[in-house]
Amino acid sequence: MIDGLHQSGSLRLMFPRNDGTDLAAVMINCAGGMTGGDRFGIAAEAGANTALTLTTQTAERLYKSNGPEPARLRTRLQVRDRAALCWLPQETILFDGCALHRRLNVDLAPDARFFMIEPLVFGRSAMGEVLNDAHFDDQIRIYRDGQLIHADATLLSGDASAQLSRPAVANNAQATATLALAGPDAEAALGPARDIIGPHGGASLKAPDLLVMRLLTADARDMRRIAMALIAALSGVPTPRTWTL
Repeated sequence: MIDGLHQSGSLRLMFPRNDGTDLAAVMINCAGGMTGGDRFGIAAEAGANTALTLTTQTAERLYKSNGPEPARLRTRLQVRDRAALCWLPQETILFDGCALHRRLNVDLAPDARFFMIEPLVFGRSAMGEVLNDAHFDDQIRIYRDGQLIHADATLLSGDASAQLSRPAVANNAQATATLALAGPDAEAALGPARDIIGPHGGASLKAPDLLVMRLLTADARDMRRIAMALIAALSGVPTPRTWTL
C-alpha cells in the first residue's frame, strides 16, 4: 500500500505488477541522463512492518557538463520498525567531462533491515572513452536509531583515468560497486558474499549486523554479473526484472 506519492520534473516512479505482498518501484529519469546544473532529489520511506524495493529502469548516464555547476543528486531513505528496504539502482556511467555531487542518507529503526548497491562504470569502454576530465563526489551515510554506523566517500577529480590506474585506488578497473547489508543476518552473509565476490573485491563485517562489500572489475559486464549474484543471495527479494533485461 502506498501512503503518499509526489513526483515532479523528469523523475518518475512506476509500479510493476508484483505477485508478492512487498512493494516494488522502478525509478525512471525521463531526461535520459544527468548533466551539469541538474538537481534531483529522492525521498522514500518504508513504514513499520512493510517491505520496499527501489530500482531503476536502466543505467543512469552522467553526461559532459558544459558549465561550472555539477549535477546534484540527494537521496534520503527511512526504514521504520520491523521494515525492510532494498536500494537497487543499476549502474551510473560516467562520461568524460562529467561532474556530479551525490549523497545517500539512510535512517534505520533499531530492528529495520536494509540492503543496498551502488554500481559505477568508468566511461564507455566500447567507444574507447577515457576519463581525462571528470568530477565525482559521492557520500553514503547509514544511521541506526540516530547513530552513524557506516560512512563511505569517493572522490574523483581531474584526470580520473590516471587516478583509477593506481594499484591502491582501482588498478585500472573499469567498474565498481559498493554494497551494504544492515540487519540481523549480516554476519551469516559474510561467507556467501566472499564466495561470490572471489578475487573481484572484498567483504568486511563492521559489526554483527553490518556487512559492507566492494567490487572492482576490469569489465562492466563482470561487475554486473557478480552484483546480480549478490542481490539474489543477500537482498531477500527477487532480482528486479529491469536488471535482467
